[in-house]
Amino acid sequence: MPSSDEVDRIVDAWSRERPDLDFSPLQVLSRVARLARHLERARRTAFAASDLELWEFDVLSALRRAGAPYQLTPKALLQQTLVSSGTMTNRIDRLVSRGLVERRTDPNDGRGILVVMTADGRERVDIAISTLLEAESELLDRLPRAEQERLSALLRKLSLDFD
Repeated sequence: MPSSDEVDRIVDAWSRERPDLDFSPLQVLSRVARLARHLERARRTAFAASDLELWEFDVLSALRRAGAPYQLTPKALLQQTLVSSGTMTNRIDRLVSRGLVERRTDPNDGRGILVVMTADGRERVDIAISTLLEAESELLDRLPRAEQERLSALLRKLSLDFD
């Protein structure tokens, strides 16, 4: 395995040009950004196999994780997907038109709406998550399980303030 990567080359060049600056943040966050691009490609490929877009997977996976009967309020979907209410309304409309979710009146609140995943939506998201896990495992298989767990813990620690 090479002992240096593109980030090392970038940091070395910057350090040569600007020795007055500390480039250590780039050592971590540039790698995270580059890995995120690889992950996004893997996700697009996994979701394309189920004829889903990234955003469709986000909404459907939130519904799937909710458990049977695979329904949530639009507000709960907003909280889980971190988009605006207008964006969520648009996404629900598009998923309804594709037959992946349905809107139903909330039986506990006649004014409220529930977004309910259809059987087709459930089938697609189940295939997509299986395909995604295979692709993500391939991205991580250079690291032994113990190192994956350590990396996960470090990234969790870093991300706690953002969530």
